[in-house]
Amino acid sequence: MAESASKPVFLVDAASDPVLVRIDGRACFQNCAGLRDFITTMAAEGRRRFVIDFRDCASMDSTFLGVLAGAAMALRRLGPEASLVAARPSPANLQLMRSLGLHRLLTLAPAVAPAAATGATTGLESKSPNEIESARLVLAAHEQLVAADESNRAKFEDVMAILRQRLGSP
Repeated sequence: MAESASKPVFLVDAASDPVLVRIDGRACFQNCAGLRDFITTMAAEGRRRFVIDFRDCASMDSTFLGVLAGAAMALRRLGPEASLVAARPSPANLQLMRSLGLHRLLTLAPAVAPAAATGATTGLESKSPNEIESARLVLAAHEQLVAADESNRAKFEDVMAILRQRLGSP
């Protein structure tokens, strides 16, 4: 697992099919913008199948899960061949994904090991967003969680209201 903030948390193999992403450490609001951008870029280049290996994922926050939900919904709009698989999440991470409704958006594969897990060695850069960019990311991620499952609105409505107020949006 990642031992310092300077190490990449998301390791990728963009040449594999499916595209492989391996999480090494904590997946959170501080580092998930790079993953969002990577998946968006790969999808724009015609890539439709993604596997995210959670075996070494220490923990996840709701912003990361919202980014994951947004990616899954965007991929679904690209057609039936598009897929996002969450491979080998810990029991706690699996329960968290299910409690937020992500099991309806992506394939949860607790026991399936990605065939090329060792190929994910290129670290994604995560630039440090400024306060406004960070607030936009967190708000969008939580809105994606609500879009994924309306019952999430009650869980995150206060966070979203604070962020909208900070951003000056309705």
